[in-house]
Amino acid sequence: MSGFLQTLFGNNAANSQLATRDSQLEKRKALRRIEIKTRKLSNQVFSGSYHSAFKGRGMSFSEVREYQYGDDIRQIDWNVTARLQSPYIKVFEEERELTVMLLIDVSSSGFFGTKTEFKNHIMAEIGGVLAFSAITNNDKVGVIFFSDKVEKFIPPKKGKSHILRIISEIYDFEPEHSGTDIAEALKLFNNVMKKKCITFLMSDFMSATPYKDALNIAARRHDLIGIHIYDQREKELPNVGLARVVDAETKQEIWLNTSNKEARDTYAKWFHNHVQSTKDLFGKSGAELATISTDENYVIALMNMFKRREMKR
Repeated sequence: MSGFLQTLFGNNAANSQLATRDSQLEKRKALRRIEIKTRKLSNQVFSGSYHSAFKGRGMSFSEVREYQYGDDIRQIDWNVTARLQSPYIKVFEEERELTVMLLIDVSSSGFFGTKTEFKNHIMAEIGGVLAFSAITNNDKVGVIFFSDKVEKFIPPKKGKSHILRIISEIYDFEPEHSGTDIAEALKLFNNVMKKKCITFLMSDFMSATPYKDALNIAARRHDLIGIHIYDQREKELPNVGLARVVDAETKQEIWLNTSNKEARDTYAKWFHNHVQSTKDLFGKSGAELATISTDENYVIALMNMFKRREMKR
């Protein structure tokens, strides 16, 4: 009997291992498909525009060394030369390397979409494309996932394995909290990132708490771009009669008479004010903002943003 039980449980364990292995294999295949898609978009569409829009910081002083035959005499450091009684020159190097940070909203309101994709799917794909664009440019990439808490922080690094880890996390991450607190994410970002970096803040910006001060600090220290993702049904309610509406983050439920024009107008006005206040916050902070609908081609929207940046340089 004990032998039978051992065989039975041994088979179950083997079956469990096979199921786990199959699950991991499927996940690797899915990740590979995502990698191919995002890399293709990055290579074909974004790499050149990304490189033009986000260049290094130019030439920076590296060191002083003794003059050698053939050196440019215009680089002679006359103060050091006079002090040491021997010609010395200044050596400069180009600062090519950039650090890219992705701040991604993983709150429950992202699980919404009435067209082709959910909002969080659009954010994930944009994040993947930007990550591959950055690695193609030999930049470091890091991520902060946030809800009403900072869910996870992945420090910026280089390398394909690091990028694949980020892509995997972007598509598979399961948050512990449902709300949105953008200020919390920006506070951590401001504390851990001391050097200037390129920062993409992706959200629907339906934050439960104000984030103006944290945004101003981040925009002053870094090159900050907000990417506002929304769905058409957040902008305009259809006339479908009495409907039960649920807040994805607070779980609060209300019944709404969508046949009432005043109710639809009030809803549309709220969304318009939300978009306008978000634009005002970013504009006053000095940061940029791109607004993208779930039924819109985000490639075109981002390319236009890159072109605007390139023209300003």
